[in-house]
Amino acid sequence: MTHTLTKRRSRQASVAPITASFEFFPPKNEKMAESLWTTVERLAPLAPSFVSVTYGAGGSTRERTHKTVERILNETDVLPAAHLTCVGASKAEVDAIIQDYWDMGVRHLVGLRGDPLEGIGAIYRPHPEGYAYASDLVAGIKAIGDFDVSVSGYPERHPESAGWDVEIDNLKRKVDAGADRIITQYFFDNDLFETYLERIA
Repeated sequence: MTHTLTKRRSRQASVAPITASFEFFPPKNEKMAESLWTTVERLAPLAPSFVSVTYGAGGSTRERTHKTVERILNETDVLPAAHLTCVGASKAEVDAIIQDYWDMGVRHLVGLRGDPLEGIGAIYRPHPEGYAYASDLVAGIKAIGDFDVSVSGYPERHPESAGWDVEIDNLKRKVDAGADRIITQYFFDNDLFETYLERIA
């Protein structure tokens, strides 16, 4: 993020090449798996920086996410990033998943708090024996292996955020815990993103 801000403020700075990443949902059945794999093969020649595979609420897609990440890792030259959340699992369970990814050869994880099990709009309650928030999860990931860790950012604020001071403090906790990259929520107004960068700076 700092590098982006520096380039914006210097007319002498060279323009960095545009890079892209793609996000995939783990397939629910064999037909969807074939469709996903066709998509992966079509996008691979674009040489994305990485492709991420999402993780259902409460780990509902855990097995499918794992298998999709493993296949991308083993059968393509594309770097996979596996989503991981705090919801619905103890630290021991999450740590086992993290270790499994490390042993598999995955080196990029997307660490997220995750949505409440009851759905968007419900009150988030951390698992009593789990990682409470994304910053805790990031620290846990880094304690297990030297992963490249991405976290979420919200140019329009997280829906549960009490204000911008709280929003930026939460983001800073994730970065201080070891996050390497911030992936923002989708936005339609570029001014929102520009203002977000200024707030972070």
